[in-house]
Amino acid sequence: MNYCENPYSYQRRPTRVVMVGRVGVGGANPIRVQSMITCDTMDTEASIAQTVELAEAGCEIVRITAPTVKDSANFEQIVRGLRERGCEAPIVADIHFKPEAAMEAAKWVDKVRINPGNYADSKKFKILEYTDEQYAAELERIRERFTPLVRLCRERGIAMRIGTNHGSLSDRIMNRYGDTPLGMVESALEFARIARDLDYHAFVFSMKSSNPKVMINAYRLLVARLHEEGDDWNYPIHLGVTEAGEGEDARIKSAIGIGSLLHDGIGDTIRVSLTEDSVHEIPVARALAKMVEELHQSSHETEQAERLSYNPFEYERRGSNKIERGRIRLGGDELIRIVVRQSNYDKVAHKLDRLGDYQPEIVYEKAGIVELDPRDEAAIARLNESTAAEFVTVRDDVPMPVITAFRLLASKVAPRHPILLKDVLGKWEESQRLDGRGPEAAPTFLETLLTAATNIGSLLCDGIGDAILVQGEEAPGQALRLSYNILQAAGSRIFKTDYVACPSCGRTLFNLQTTTARIKAATLHLKGVKIAIMGCIVNGPGEMADADFGYVGGAPGKVNLYVGKTAVKFNIPEADAVDRLQDLIREHGKWVEPPATTAPVLV
Repeated sequence: MNYCENPYSYQRRPTRVVMVGRVGVGGANPIRVQSMITCDTMDTEASIAQTVELAEAGCEIVRITAPTVKDSANFEQIVRGLRERGCEAPIVADIHFKPEAAMEAAKWVDKVRINPGNYADSKKFKILEYTDEQYAAELERIRERFTPLVRLCRERGIAMRIGTNHGSLSDRIMNRYGDTPLGMVESALEFARIARDLDYHAFVFSMKSSNPKVMINAYRLLVARLHEEGDDWNYPIHLGVTEAGEGEDARIKSAIGIGSLLHDGIGDTIRVSLTEDSVHEIPVARALAKMVEELHQSSHETEQAERLSYNPFEYERRGSNKIERGRIRLGGDELIRIVVRQSNYDKVAHKLDRLGDYQPEIVYEKAGIVELDPRDEAAIARLNESTAAEFVTVRDDVPMPVITAFRLLASKVAPRHPILLKDVLGKWEESQRLDGRGPEAAPTFLETLLTAATNIGSLLCDGIGDAILVQGEEAPGQALRLSYNILQAAGSRIFKTDYVACPSCGRTLFNLQTTTARIKAATLHLKGVKIAIMGCIVNGPGEMADADFGYVGGAPGKVNLYVGKTAVKFNIPEADAVDRLQDLIREHGKWVEPPATTAPVLV
């Protein structure tokens, strides 16, 4: 199955155009940026104000939750108020659980987002076995529930997103396909086939997960399946890493998932989900879209390799031999290592004891690294003729995009050779940046972060890479922190507490930003423990499937606590919930007392 035209040369996936209000998605349209307001949908003035603020910040499509029919009915007032104020931003109703709310919302909005996992299905974590006849009967029941909405959207000429979330696959899908990218894809295709049977085609797909590896694999599998179905299955794709969290970690995680797919030409509209005020999502999304536009504008003649070194639909780390550099082992199943230039090592050598976990591990100039141009067949042949395992990387002057260059290198060098990944190819990147634009074009830290996360993170999720070098960030402390945080976000090396936190919306039952800050303050020292912070139950239990503990809004002012995806404590007053979470972690033997040391110094 093919998930893109050529993984070694950028080409945007061709799609039909789906109109969302006055905004075209797909086709030759630019990658569209969208976000979601966070207030109560029944608060008309707040909903209007937040939508206008997002539109003025550059958001092109605005989503608003509709948990009840009453909320959906209020879209009439919200949309009218926006148009009276001259705001033409398309409005999307976000629907979970209630087909009746979707039917009401579809009367007023420009697009309806439905989740196949809970639109007409249950999510009770039941273990059931379906015969083929029972499964067919369930599909017929779904058809009956879904058909009225499809007909109404077709009659009104509005769009739809068929949006699967990894955390809310139905019990029926879970028991046939498991909690897998395949299950996500099949769940969406079931609904798409119903829409097509009714001659409705104004829909887009999404395959969202809080785990970038799962998200990337699911989208690739979706696109491959659409290609197999036929040319007229060319529907646009919406990208997002759900529950990315906040701050630098969330931006890195989003860039890994979204940036990787955009690089392969997949994606027509994007949302960066942050546990912050929604307006902060827009600059990140716009920067990611801009990176791809600049890549598209550059012409790169790249050969097609004979094979892929990775499975695009299932993560597997590329095999390599173990080697030693000084006292550090790398390759094989060893930790993915952090490499620095000698000049940067010298700048931090006097304060290594204050860098905490953010330690440089290998100095580039002392590591015996073999620099290669992956197009140089003679040099690669000489390397592969040797039986020794060499530490290899791409030369800095190779005029190719980073992901392309390292994929090509991995496909050509023998698997025994460990690979050092770089975030930028220095000399070529510098010449491109300064070409006709002058030194004032130096990238911001956000751009540096997104570039490093996209390039290195994408390759790590492909299973490529045994060590990484961030050289696009000049400050040595920030470069070290960025290096470790990319490994953490990609799930490649866990060195600190891992958080999954959803963005706020009108369904949220507590203040996510302040609650997340309180939980982090209490648990940030628990290395390797994964904690999920969910404002409501829409994706909560499922999205926490690989979390150790969960903190989920159960009712206004009340919190339920989970171990894995099992609720174990119910209706805890919010004021007590963080303390009770700490107690729960102690009960399961994962609590350690915080160290009485100063925080790492990274300057």
